[in-house]
Order: sequence, then C-alpha cells, then structure tokens
Amino acid sequence: MSYCIGVTGGIGSGKSSAAKLFAERGAAVVDTDEIARQLTAPEGDAMGAIAKAFGPAVIAADGSLNRTAMRELVFADITRRRQLEAILHPMIRAEARRRVLAATSPYVLLLVPLLLETGRYGNIVQRILVIDCAESTQIERTVSRSQLSEESVRSIMAAQLPREKRREQADDVIDNNGDLEHLRGQVAALHQRYLELAEAKRRRG
Repeated sequence: MSYCIGVTGGIGSGKSSAAKLFAERGAAVVDTDEIARQLTAPEGDAMGAIAKAFGPAVIAADGSLNRTAMRELVFADITRRRQLEAILHPMIRAEARRRVLAATSPYVLLLVPLLLETGRYGNIVQRILVIDCAESTQIERTVSRSQLSEESVRSIMAAQLPREKRREQADDVIDNNGDLEHLRGQVAALHQRYLELAEAKRRRG
C-alpha cells in the first residue's frame, strides 16, 4: 500500500486547493467528499437507503440527494444526522480504502473533513496533514463559493474541532492564510518530505 497521509482542516481552509497542488506533483488524491457526491448522485449506491430512511423530501427531481433539504434537516436534528452518517460513512470508508489500496503513486493523500473527529481511518492513515487558516478566512471563502449564509458556516464550524485541537493532532500543518504562491511553496517542501517517508516505508517493507 502507498504511504497514506490523511488531510483535514475546517470548512473553507483550502484542502482541495492544497490537494490539487500535490496532485500536480504526482501524488494520488482520494477525496471522501467526492466519494459522497458519487454515492448520492442519481442512481448512486446510497440513494435507495436514503430515500427509504428520509422519504421524498430530500430527493431531487433527478433522483440525486437534495443537499439543501438534507442539510437543513440534519443540522436541526442530531438523531437524523446520525441516521444519515450511519448510511453514508461505512460506504465512504469502504470506497476510500479501496482507492487508497489501489493507488500506485509513492504516496496518497486521503482527504477527510472530519478525520480527527471520527478517528475512523487510523488503520490506513500513517500521517496527518492539517490545512489551517484563520476562522474569518474560512467564513469568507465558504460564503463566497457557496450559497451558505455566514450563520450556516458558523454552525458547520461549531460541529468541527477547534483550530487549536486540529493543530495539536497534526504531524504537519500548512498555513493557508496567504496567496497561491505561499501555498505552493509549502506543498513543494512537504511533497519532498513525503517522498522520503514513502521511500523509507518501502525499504522497510
């Protein structure tokens, strides 16, 4: 199995932007958000169970998940949120594991927004990279790229670990408060480090 780095960070921290720069250098990327979107697309593998558990109110006209309706439902009711997680998370973990095991690059990045909150990927993740930025930056980025209100973004942030707790558990931290070149420089340095760690793991067998 390729050397696996778990990548996490708060909403709007720039996990995808960092992962794209790693991918440009040859790293494999497994994104659990992407897997979740595929599972909840029209005819996605999770849609039958979701429709049965939640009914037609959360199903869009094309048969995909109505994300806005589901978001409103699960943020208002923790029991319903756990019900959704019980459907999706095992399927996401199984597919993520399959993709990590299939990766042929020296190392693979596994993007998991709630990696530290769930602790469910410890059997395949060998190192943790946290993408970090100021909370004000998280809010600004998320509001500008999505239809979420600032209040909604703050609610999502409240359900995630505080920045300090994430940083405490990280093996590596990328500071993503700056511009793209600032991010690119940090990625370049870590890419070299991860190649070295992957090679050391390969030699150990």
